Amino acid sequence: MASGSDPSKVDTSDPLVNKHVDKAQIRQEDVRVSNILVHPIKSCRGTSVTEAFYTPKGLQYDRDWCIIDAKTHEVLTARTLATTVLVVPRLEVDAASPYGGYLVVDVPNGEDGVITFSVPITPTEDILKTWPHISDIMMFNTFKMDGYIVQPLNPSDPSPSDILSQYFKRDVLLAMKGPEERVSPGTSAFPKLDAPVKYQDAFPLLIASEESLQALNDATDRALAATDDPSDPHRVAGMKKEKWRNRKLNIERFRPNIVVKGAGVPFAEDLWREIVIGDNTVPITVVCRCSRCLLPNVDTTTAERDTAVPYKVMLKFGKSETSSPMFGCNAAPEGNGVLRVGDKVIVKRWIEQVA
Repeated sequence: MASGSDPSKVDTSDPLVNKHVDKAQIRQEDVRVSNILVHPIKSCRGTSVTEAFYTPKGLQYDRDWCIIDAKTHEVLTARTLATTVLVVPRLEVDAASPYGGYLVVDVPNGEDGVITFSVPITPTEDILKTWPHISDIMMFNTFKMDGYIVQPLNPSDPSPSDILSQYFKRDVLLAMKGPEERVSPGTSAFPKLDAPVKYQDAFPLLIASEESLQALNDATDRALAATDDPSDPHRVAGMKKEKWRNRKLNIERFRPNIVVKGAGVPFAEDLWREIVIGDNTVPITVVCRCSRCLLPNVDTTTAERDTAVPYKVMLKFGKSETSSPMFGCNAAPEGNGVLRVGDKVIVKRWIEQVA
C-alpha cells in the first residue's frame, strides 16, 4: 500500500482492533507525515502547517499561551469551557519584526463578527519587564506553572484579557509561558522522563494516525446501525443517531501535533517506542498511549458538546488502567529538528505488545 493509501479501505471490523495490533501487518515503509497541527493557545483552534521546528518542549509556538481564570489562575480549557474552540489564533511569522512576528487572534463577537487582537510572538526583554509575571498557574489541581500576563503593545488598545473576558462572560487572563522549568510526569515505561513542556497537558508531542481515526469513524457507523439491545456489542448508550448520520469525526478534535498515514492498519503508532522523521537524526521517544477525556466530544467548528461521541465510542477500543479510553500516543523529542508534511516516519524501536 503506497503512502497515499485510502484509510477507508482499512479493515476495522474488530472493535478491539488496537488490543491486537499485529506488527507484521504494518506497512512501515509507507508511513509518512500527512498533517502537522500547532495549537498556539491551549484549547483554542489549531492551525495546520506544512512544516514546523521542534525542540524537546514540542513544536515551536505550540501551547505557548493559555487562558486562565483571573482570580484562581486555573487554566481554562474546552473540557469545561467549550466555546474556547471558537477562538482562532494564527501565527504571522516575520523574521524582519523585532518580535519575530505576531500571534493574531480572532475572537467571536456576535453574529458572524470578530474582534481581532495581536500579541508579539517573541516579546523583547524590555516588553516582558512590563508584563506581570505569576508563578501560580494551576492545571488539573496538579501542575503548577508560571507565565506572563500578556499586555497590549499600545497602552491605549484594549487588552487581550479584556477582549477574552467579554467573550467568555467571565474574568480571564491571557498568559504566555514564562522561564520557570516544567517537566512531564513519568510513565510506567519512563518513570523519570523529565521531558520539558509548556502548557501541554503533560507531554511535548501527540501523534495519531489517519487509520486510527478511520477506525473510530467505522465504529461510529457500527453504532449507528446497532440495535437498542444492551447486549449488542456495537451499541453506544446515549448516542444521538440522527445527529451522526452522514457525519464524521475530524482529527482536530483530538488535538494531535503529528498526523501520520500509510501504515495500512489502525493504531500502528501504539507499537512505536522510538522514531525518527524525515531527515532528522534526533529520535522522538513514544512514551505512552494517550488517555482521553471528554474534550474530543466538543465539535471544533460549533463548540457543541456531545454526550456520547467519540468518548463512548473510544471505549470500544480498550481502556487504560484508569478506565479512560485511549487514542493517539504521547511523545518526547530528544533534541531539535524540523518536521515537514510528506516526511517519512522510520521506527527505530518497537514495543511488542500494546499495554
